[in-house]
Amino acid sequence: MKIRIIWLIIITALFLIISCSGSKKIEKKDRVLSVEEHFNLAFAAAERGNLSEAEREYKEVLKVDPKNVKAHINLGIIYGRQGKWKDEISEYKKAIKIQPEFAQAYYHLGIAYAERGDLDEALKQYEKAIKINPDYIEAINNLGNIYLRKGRAEEAISQYKKTIEINPNYAKGYYNLGCAYKKIGLIEEALISFNRALEIDPKYGEAHYQLAVIHFEKREYKLAIEHVQSAEGLGIKVDPKFLEVLK
Repeated sequence: MKIRIIWLIIITALFLIISCSGSKKIEKKDRVLSVEEHFNLAFAAAERGNLSEAEREYKEVLKVDPKNVKAHINLGIIYGRQGKWKDEISEYKKAIKIQPEFAQAYYHLGIAYAERGDLDEALKQYEKAIKINPDYIEAINNLGNIYLRKGRAEEAISQYKKTIEINPNYAKGYYNLGCAYKKIGLIEEALISFNRALEIDPKYGEAHYQLAVIHFEKREYKLAIEHVQSAEGLGIKVDPKFLEVLK
């Protein structure tokens, strides 16, 4: 009887030990993410509008690979969207220091300076991007925009023509060409350019708006109304005063 009681005590004790050990949580360290995984997380976060998360993930990429120029560019873009323009410019310059022939870095640097109103510096950066890549269509287009903002319409027209020589289906090039023609009073040329932009991209709302203005000025009111309605339908905010006059 005593032996049986002793065995019961031993078995109970063993059961308690096993039960206690089984209830413990085993903590595991988080798996280390790859550079590509951090990139994907950053991109997805930016798409959702979570810029803080995107910033954090790009910084994780740079911890592992400090010379990753794409991470520096993308982080710069995130900073730009956050309004941190000094940090934005700093990231683009870091990318250039790592890879001096990286045209995209100069292009984004041009955008940053243009948004700050420093047109001369923006112009220099776009020119550097184009020197590295003569067919960099967006840089050429933006260089045209700088010339137009500086009142140098003829030079702007020259740049826009280059974009459509590189890509005859570049709707933005035709649209900007139309804006430049309109600025210097070449209305028929502007009409042709805006219509060509719409042939390529029928949902180009800004082109509809510009055509509405031109047709109104030519007293072609029916066409003006049609283009205004199309512009509104595509989400373009139309000047209420212009709508009132058309009515």
